[in-house]
Amino acid sequence: MQFVKFGVVGVTNTVISYTLNVLVLFACAKLHIFERYDYILGNTIAFLLSVLWSFYWNSRYVFGLEEGEKRSPWKALLKTYISYGFTGIILSNILSYVWIRVFGISKYLAPLINLVVSIPVNFLMNKLWAFKGEKTEA
Repeated sequence: MQFVKFGVVGVTNTVISYTLNVLVLFACAKLHIFERYDYILGNTIAFLLSVLWSFYWNSRYVFGLEEGEKRSPWKALLKTYISYGFTGIILSNILSYVWIRVFGISKYLAPLINLVVSIPVNFLMNKLWAFKGEKTEA
């Protein structure tokens, strides 16, 4: 059930992230800026804003605490940015580069293909590390 909840949050996050990414691509094209690496700028801006969205909903809806556990919200937010940073920035930019530059796939389609790899990696990092509760002393 937890993975399903993660999926629901993930779908909304994906819509937000993809929309932001495409808006940046269109803005760069219209303004004739960063045209060669506009997809990296799009990924980065989409990442920064969508991680906040995911953190909020994952901490409240998906990765609740068990009885006798606690979690520092600031530590969880930092760990969330690190885990999403790995999948949303590093992994996605490497994969996007491969899809776009090596295989000639559209820069509008590449972020969607990246999800096949990044979703399972991200779930495991969040479950086992970012949102892992710590036992409180009785």
